[in-house]
Amino acid sequence: MATKPPAGDPVQDAPQVAPPKHAAAGLPAIGHTLRIAQEQMGLARTARTLLKVNQKSGFDCPGCAWPEGDKRHTAEFCENGAKAVAEEATLRRVTPSFFAEHPVSDLAGRSGYWLGQQGRITQPMLLGEGSDRYEAVSWERAFAIIAEELKALASPDEALFYTSGRTSNEAAFLFQLFVREFGTNNLPDCSNMCHESSGSALNETIGIGKGSVSLEDLHQADLIIVAGQNPGTNHPRMLAALEKAKSAGAKIISVNPLPEAGMERFKNPQTPLGMLKGTALNDLFLQIRIGGDQALFRLLNKLVIEAGGATDEEFIREHTHGYEEFAAAAKDTDWDATLTATGLTRPDIERALAMILASKRTIVCWAMGLTQHKHSVATIREVVNLLLLRGNIGRPGAGVCPVRGHSNVQGDRTMGIFERPAPAFLDALDKEFGITSPRGHGFDVVRSIQALRDGEAKVLFAMGGNFVGATPDTEVTEAAIRRASLTVHVSTKLNRSHAVTGRRALILPTLGRTDKDVQASGKQFVTVEDSMGMVHSSRGNLAPASPHLLSEPAIVARMARAVLGGATRTPWEEFEKDYAAVRDRISRVVPGFEDFNARVARPGGFQLPHAPRDERRFPTKTGKANFTAAPVEYPHLPPGRLLLQTLRSHDQYNTTIYGLDDRYRGITGGRRVVMVNPEDAAELGLADGSYTDLVGEWRDGVERRAPGFRVVHYPTARGCAAAYYPETNVLVPLDSTADTSNTPASKSVVVRFEPA
Repeated sequence: MATKPPAGDPVQDAPQVAPPKHAAAGLPAIGHTLRIAQEQMGLARTARTLLKVNQKSGFDCPGCAWPEGDKRHTAEFCENGAKAVAEEATLRRVTPSFFAEHPVSDLAGRSGYWLGQQGRITQPMLLGEGSDRYEAVSWERAFAIIAEELKALASPDEALFYTSGRTSNEAAFLFQLFVREFGTNNLPDCSNMCHESSGSALNETIGIGKGSVSLEDLHQADLIIVAGQNPGTNHPRMLAALEKAKSAGAKIISVNPLPEAGMERFKNPQTPLGMLKGTALNDLFLQIRIGGDQALFRLLNKLVIEAGGATDEEFIREHTHGYEEFAAAAKDTDWDATLTATGLTRPDIERALAMILASKRTIVCWAMGLTQHKHSVATIREVVNLLLLRGNIGRPGAGVCPVRGHSNVQGDRTMGIFERPAPAFLDALDKEFGITSPRGHGFDVVRSIQALRDGEAKVLFAMGGNFVGATPDTEVTEAAIRRASLTVHVSTKLNRSHAVTGRRALILPTLGRTDKDVQASGKQFVTVEDSMGMVHSSRGNLAPASPHLLSEPAIVARMARAVLGGATRTPWEEFEKDYAAVRDRISRVVPGFEDFNARVARPGGFQLPHAPRDERRFPTKTGKANFTAAPVEYPHLPPGRLLLQTLRSHDQYNTTIYGLDDRYRGITGGRRVVMVNPEDAAELGLADGSYTDLVGEWRDGVERRAPGFRVVHYPTARGCAAAYYPETNVLVPLDSTADTSNTPASKSVVVRFEPA
C-alpha cells in the first residue's frame, strides 16, 4: 500500500558520493520505478495507472514531450515518466486541515522535495491579506476575488498570465482567448525559459520555430549529433530511439561538458539482452567547454566548405539565401581560437568532421545546453548552417531536433500562448470570436518579473508550473512577487510558489492528466502536441483526487464569465460542457488543425504540417532558408573563477524533486553539491568533500550567493562546474539573458568559491 508523506524535511547536509555510472536504465531503473510508484499509489493503482501511460486509448505522460511511435510497448514509459505519473496519481492528500497546521511561514522554510511529497491539493484555498494561513474558499468566491482584482487594474497590461507546459491544447486556447478578450498579450510561458532561443533561431533561418524531424527520421539517420542534452535523465525514452538508429547503422556524436551515463550505454529495460548488456551509444564524445558550441560548429562549417564537393550546391542554390556572406565569415575561422573556446583537441574535431562528411543524412538534437547562453540564438543558427550546407533539411533521416522538455509546451505555443503573437493568428482569432485582440507585444517571463519588481504589474495568474522555483535571480524574483496585489496558481500539488505570494493568494486545484474528466456533456478528453508535431488525445482513468477539483478548461471558462460578465459573447459555458466545441473553434483559427475532432479521434492522432520538412518550402522573409554569420562568441573567465551550469538531478523533473539522489552521477542523500574538475579543484584549493559558498559574479556588482555546497570532484570539462537548480537559480542574474530570445543564461554563470 502507499506510504505516508515525510513528516519532516530530510537532512541534506552530508550527501554521499560514489563514482559515476557508465550505463543508464536497466534493472536499477525498473526497481526504482516500482518503489516510487508503490510509495505513492500502492500496487493495484500502480498497475492500473502505468499501463495506460502513453497508450493510444490512455493518457499522455505529464513529463517530457518525447513522441511515441505507432507501435507501443505495454510499458510505454520511462523511469522519470513513471515518477511524474506516481506523484500526480498519489493517494496522499493536502486538505484544508493541512493548511491549518502549516502556516505560510512554515511552508516557506520547507524544501521543494517536502512540499511536493505532501500530495494532491483537494480544495480551493485563499490566503487573505495580512494572514499567514490559507483557508478553504468556494469556487464562486475565488473567481469573484480574481474578477475584483482584475477589474480594479488601471490597465489590462497590469496583469500577467503565465502558462506551464502541462496545460492541454484546449485549456491553452481558451486561456489565451480569455486573456486577449480581457485586453493584454501578457502571456509569458515556460518556453521563455527553455526553448525560446530555438524558436527565435529557427523562425529566422527556416521559417518555423519547431523541429523538422519525426521518430522515423531518427531511425533512418546516418549521423545524429546530440548537443547540450542529457537524454538519460531528461528524455529517457529518446535512448530507445537512439538505440534503434544505432542498430540500423547510425553514428552518434555527443557534445556536452559532462559525460552522461545514458549516452555511454543504454540498458533497454524492454529486452532481456538490453538489461544485461545494453548498447553503447556514443561513437564520439566531444567534452566541450560550456558555451563553446558556436565556435565548434563554425569551425566544422568552415571545414565542410573547404572539403571540396562536400556541400549540396543544388540545395544551396535553389533553397537558401546568404551563402556567400556566411562562407566569407566562416573562412576567417581560426583553429587556435576554436580550441581555446571549446577545450577540444584538433583530432577530436577532425574525427567529428570525418563523420559529418561520411553522412548523407544528419540530424542535430539539442536542449538547454545550447539554449541558455547569451549567444544561444547565434549558436543554434550555426547548427542550422551545418545542416543547410549539406542539404539536411527536408530530406528523410535529416533535420533539426530541438527536444522540448514539458509534455505540451510546444502545443501551448501553437495554441497562441505567446507574448508576441503573429498578426495572422490574431486576425483569425478576432474573426472567429468577434473580438479585437490587442496588437502590442506583451511581457515574457523575464520582463514580467521586472514589471512586478517595478510596480508595472500587480496580478500574476499562473496556469500550472512553479513560477518562483523556475525563474532566475531568486531573491529579486521573490521580492517582485511579494509586491503583487494577487497571485493565483492553478495547481495539482504544493510547490514554492504557494509560499511566496502577493498580498492575497489563491490556490485553484485542478484535474491532472491521470484523472477522469466528466463534464455536462459526458466524459471528456484533451489533446497535446509532442516535440515532433504529433497531436493526439489524452484520457485520464482515475477518479479525481477530490470532488472539489475543476478541470483547467472549466477554470478558464468560469473565470472568463466572472471577469468579462455581459461584455463577452464567447460561449464559455458551452466550452466548459464539451471540449469538442473548443476543438471546433481551434480548427477554424489555427492552421493545420482543420477537421480537428475527426482527425484526433483516429488512434495515434495526426501530424501537423511543416513546410521545410514536407515541401522544402521556407516561409521566411526571404522565402528561402537563411544562412547567418553572427560573430563567434564564447564565455571568458577571470582568473580563479569557473563557469557554472545549472542542471537537473536524475531524481527531478524541471522543478519537481522526486528524491535526493542523482544515481547516474553517484550522488545520494542531498542536492547541495557542486561538481568540479579535479584539476580545477586543485588549483582553487577545493578538496573533495569540503564545503563552499558559490558566489556569482555579474557586471551589476551585486553579490549573489548560494551557501553550503559540498565539493564533488567530477570529470567536468576544464574551467566548468555544475550544480542543481532550483537551488542555484539565486546565482542567475535577471538581466543575464540570451540575445533576441531573452531566455535566462542559466548555463553561463561565472562563480567564485568562498569557504562555507
